[in-house]
Amino acid sequence: MSAALSLSDVSVQFGTHLALQDVNVSMQAGERVALVGANGSGKSTLLRVAHGLLKVSRGQVSVASEVNQAMVFQRPHMLRTSVLRFVVWGLWLQGTAWRDAHVRAAQALERVGLQDMAERSARTLSGGQQQRLALARAWALRPDFVLLDEPTSSLDPHAKREVERLLADWVAASKVSLMFSSHNLGQVKRLATRVIYLEAGRVLADLPVDEFFNRPLGKTHPEAHLFLKGELG
Repeated sequence: MSAALSLSDVSVQFGTHLALQDVNVSMQAGERVALVGANGSGKSTLLRVAHGLLKVSRGQVSVASEVNQAMVFQRPHMLRTSVLRFVVWGLWLQGTAWRDAHVRAAQALERVGLQDMAERSARTLSGGQQQRLALARAWALRPDFVLLDEPTSSLDPHAKREVERLLADWVAASKVSLMFSSHNLGQVKRLATRVIYLEAGRVLADLPVDEFFNRPLGKTHPEAHLFLKGELG
């Protein structure tokens, strides 16, 4: 089976800094891959490379021709427009007819519980509401591969639970593939099927979620073992 996404010997260099070093990652359709590691480990860079937002310095990135991607950022940029138009514009720019875009946008807002705020300015929403709006915009595009960069890190506990619930429902309903970065290891356990641990731009562990959290890693993946001890201790 051909991979939905493949990074082969990928390196990304900014000046003298190697943000990614010889990364090899392959994802099949339907997988849910969590990227974990300390700040500056390369998680956001890997996501941006996978989405085509960053060019690689070395190596190759391949995305299957039938894969439709969408990305949600940690702090989504809100346009100076209404909540409804924020979603409509995303669809229209992808080639959806204006009338159809309004219908799909309204459905997406209802899915995330923002239908009553459709005419409000997107910039007046709370942080949790803005993240739900960003998810609505991504969902409306009907992607089969979604990339998320720390989707709940800046939210209060209630908003985190709500966004995570929406993600879980989305995956269950559509079998969408996920690649997401997170510092919330509980969230990783709940949403991921596989965990990639990065350190200094290198992939030092790539394991099924159960093996990553429940089997001893001290001998096989010592860096990931120390990371888990620090996070959980």
